[in-house]
Amino acid sequence: MAANTTIPLLSPYRLGRFNLFHRVVLPQLTRCRSYNNVPQPHAVLYYSQRATNGGLLIAEATGVSDTAQGYPHTPGIWTKVQVEAWKRIVEAVHAKGGIFFCQIWHVGRCSTYGYQPNGEAPTSCTDKGVTPGLDGVDWSPPHRLTANEIPHIVNDFRLAARNAIEAGFDGVEIHGANGYLIEQFLKDGINDTTDEYVGSLENRC
Repeated sequence: MAANTTIPLLSPYRLGRFNLFHRVVLPQLTRCRSYNNVPQPHAVLYYSQRATNGGLLIAEATGVSDTAQGYPHTPGIWTKVQVEAWKRIVEAVHAKGGIFFCQIWHVGRCSTYGYQPNGEAPTSCTDKGVTPGLDGVDWSPPHRLTANEIPHIVNDFRLAARNAIEAGFDGVEIHGANGYLIEQFLKDGINDTTDEYVGSLENRC
């Protein structure tokens, strides 16, 4: 009797409505090569080289607004120019038969004045800063969001998801880890807002 030579990693997988031909996934890898927060033409080659028929790719972390940035040259998806740039990349992945998700994020307090519009303070659920920040440089003290401001951030995620659909992505992954804005709200040692978004785990979620 022949031994079973099936390799689980290379076996098909049903992900929602998608039939993946294998279980090898390109994860989101922040590349810092999207100048002016616009995905560049070279990204067409980068992602299409990594696309396979029936394979899943997740785009590098992509900002939901001009307040979401915390690193140099990371892509966004809040403007028409950014959406149009992503369209060409998505089309190249689809041409190889790949399935492409866009990871959307907001870094919250993990930022500096230099990455914020008009040099303003980064936003978070606290006014406590993080030190040290990236490359040993302290991040700027954040502005604690008010109950009236938080729905605007939620709407930024909503619009980014819609823009991802317009760009042709097959799905969206929301970045909720690594100390960025969503996880900042989830952590009771960080979240010190004074409204309905603090206290119980349910409120923080």
